[in-house]
Amino acid sequence: METLRDVLDAAARGFFPPDDGGTTVVPQMSPRDAGVLAFTAHSVVFTDEDPTWVHGELRRAGCDPLSASMNPRFLSALMARTGRTAETIDAMLVGSPLPGEPSVRLRETGDRSHPRIRYARRRRDEVRVWAADGGLLVTGRGIGGRLEVSVEVDGPVRHRGLGRLLVTAARQLAGEPVWAQVAPGNARSIRAFQAAGYVPVGAEILLTAPRVRTGCDDGA
Repeated sequence: METLRDVLDAAARGFFPPDDGGTTVVPQMSPRDAGVLAFTAHSVVFTDEDPTWVHGELRRAGCDPLSASMNPRFLSALMARTGRTAETIDAMLVGSPLPGEPSVRLRETGDRSHPRIRYARRRRDEVRVWAADGGLLVTGRGIGGRLEVSVEVDGPVRHRGLGRLLVTAARQLAGEPVWAQVAPGNARSIRAFQAAGYVPVGAEILLTAPRVRTGCDDGA
């Protein structure tokens, strides 16, 4: 049976589900993480709910099958069924590992106080943090065990290219694909990731269990 990790690994290599307007349902790989991935004309729902129920709710949503899995009616039904809440629908980007050393000076730190770090620790495993002059680079294992990155740039040094250098450094520190989730309205961040060689591959929404607070709680 295809797993969520199989889907993600294939997408990182440029191989996507068939663009047939269908939806694939795969089990969760962690009790913490459920949600939906939307690729071109195909969606993947990762949940431990009965696939028959999922497909029935998609039909009841009564909308274009190409977008049914991200329709608010379906997502509301999935949240009600699972008792979960939703974060934003994000653009999903991935970058392959890069050779060489980061061009920005980094220092790995055990700091846990920054809101960005607290947020990462709630939704990822194996979180690591590097401090730079004017910013932070945070990585961790997210959905399907994939390696995810987020960065924070201090206000006084924004618009100087530090964000691009940090997300490039994530690719240089990793020996595997690095994933990023960015709100579509955050054009500045999307441009930074694309300038660093990350490729948009789809959209995703993460459904969090009640005990997992979201970034809305601390402004991350």
